[in-house]
Amino acid sequence: MELTIYLAGEIHSNWRKQLTSMAKELPWTLHFVGPMENHERSDHIGEEILGEQPNSIFKDDAASAMNNLRTEVLLQKSDLVIALFGEQYKQWNTAMDASAALTLHKPLILIRPEKLHHALKELSRKASVTVETPEQALQAISYIFEEN
Repeated sequence: MELTIYLAGEIHSNWRKQLTSMAKELPWTLHFVGPMENHERSDHIGEEILGEQPNSIFKDDAASAMNNLRTEVLLQKSDLVIALFGEQYKQWNTAMDASAALTLHKPLILIRPEKLHHALKELSRKASVTVETPEQALQAISYIFEEN
């Protein structure tokens, strides 16, 4: 069995690289997809495709359309979603991706530090599983593959 896992969450730290590196040690076949991690490219993709926009609002709107297209396609193709809420950055996109995963009836593993328990309590109750670390998320995934 193979799983495609969408990694939702902030793009400024290396949490995805850490998680995918740990996953390579597992005997399962896991494919990871996610948002564009190159922030510069993400911000400019709308103009790259549609041409120069008249102002920053239209530029953001054009980029958002392309980024939302990417997210929608990759989320729909995923078997599972991991959404990481970190402490350092605002987490609007993470919340949006986690909500989209729930709307698509995708199993959701929510990673959030204990410090964010109260702020994310409703989302945590809707997630399939809530953990505090990427290691715990991988342990939950490993349990899926465990045989009797």
